Amino acid sequence: MSILLQVSDSHFGTEQPPVVEALVALAQQQQPDLLVLSGDITQRARRAQFRAARAFTDRIGVPVLAVPGNHDIPLFDLWARLRCPYAHYAAAFGDDLEPVFRSPELLVVGVNTTRPWRHKNGEVSAAQIDRVARLLEQATPAQLRVVVVHQPIAITRPEDIPNLLRGHTAAQERWAAAGADIIMGGHIHLPYVMPLNNLARPMWAVQAGTAVSSRVRDGAPNSVNLLRWGRHSAPGACQAEQWDYSAAARTFVRGKVSEIQPART
Repeated sequence: MSILLQVSDSHFGTEQPPVVEALVALAQQQQPDLLVLSGDITQRARRAQFRAARAFTDRIGVPVLAVPGNHDIPLFDLWARLRCPYAHYAAAFGDDLEPVFRSPELLVVGVNTTRPWRHKNGEVSAAQIDRVARLLEQATPAQLRVVVVHQPIAITRPEDIPNLLRGHTAAQERWAAAGADIIMGGHIHLPYVMPLNNLARPMWAVQAGTAVSSRVRDGAPNSVNLLRWGRHSAPGACQAEQWDYSAAARTFVRGKVSEIQPART
C-alpha cells in the first residue's frame, strides 16, 4: 500500500503552531510514503518563511514533492520577482520546479503553474501539457498517476471561475487521454473531490484546503488530504480522505472519504 499526504496553502508566516504540531503528529501516525506540497508554501516568499516550511517537512521525514504557488514568488520586491523569482524557494526545496516521484505504486508529476508577471493567476502551457502527458504514458498499470498543480483545474462554485488554471481544458483532455487518474491542486482553500466528465477516461480533481494557516475560509477548517492506494482500499480503488483540524481536540480528524476508481485496461 502507498499513502500520499497532500499539504497545500500552508502559508508559512501565518501558520498556527498548534495546527502545525497536530499535522506533524498526523504524519507520524499515518507514515505517508510521499509528502506533496501543492503550492503557497509561504505567505510572502521570505527566507525565514521558507526555512520554517523546510523545518516542518524535515520533521515529517519522508520524500517531498513540492511545486510553487503564487505566494511563493516575491510580491513587493519587483526586482527579485522579475530577475530571480524562485531563489528563496529553490534554497529550501531545490531548483527543480517540476519534480517527478516514481515508485512501484505511484507516479506523481509536479507542474509549475505560477508566472512571475502575474499576481495570482496560474497557467499551464502547451509544452508543459505535453511533457506531463509523455510521462503519464510511461506509467505502469500498478501506478496511481497523479499530477500536481497549484491553481484548480476544476471548480465547484461560480465565484471561483477567476481562479481556474488557464489552459485547464486542454490539460484535462490531454492528461486524461495519457492516463492520469488524479489532478491535485489548492489555491482557493476549499477541499473537495470531484469527477471530471466527458473525457477519454475517468479522472478526478482532488483539491486541498489550507493546511496550517490562519487564512481559512468560512466553513472550511484547516485540512489536508490523504490518498491510500493498495491493500487498505477497495481492490483497484484509491481512497481519498479529507482530514480536518479540530480546535477542541487539537488534532486532525478524518472527515469526508471519497472512493476513486481509476480505469485500467
